[in-house]
Amino acid sequence: MTEARLTQLGVQTPLPGSPAAAVLERVPNPHPGEAYLVRFTCPEFTSLCPITGQPDFAHLVLDYVPAAWLVESKSLKLYLGSFRNHGAFHEACTLDIALRLRAELAPVWLRIGGYWYPRGGMPIDVFWQSGPPPDHLWLPSQEVAPYRGRG
Repeated sequence: MTEARLTQLGVQTPLPGSPAAAVLERVPNPHPGEAYLVRFTCPEFTSLCPITGQPDFAHLVLDYVPAAWLVESKSLKLYLGSFRNHGAFHEACTLDIALRLRAELAPVWLRIGGYWYPRGGMPIDVFWQSGPPPDHLWLPSQEVAPYRGRG
């Protein structure tokens, strides 16, 4: 397994100016071959509406089964934070995150739930997964309540 070269962990790192400029770092999986679930929850995700420039808010739940690599959590936090000034529709933000993680980590399995707060009185929730989860994987529900003031 290749040694990870971490450039952001343990040092002051500015928020990237855009998702494309963000560096996602990874570390070797200490248990390759074991099917276990890693979950990241981002209850305060923000981006901008590409038309109005108004802020959009979401509760993201990212689940993945690692293969050779784990995503380094500070780099993930900075990547997600880089969407703050990025204009894109809910569907684009949610899928861009999933596809970038899949490209960087090549996980066994990955899913994302994007639970977006209402814009114009209607929440838009976006879900994606890379395929069926591995057999015998304990897969907890994402447990984000349907919109009723969601919070």
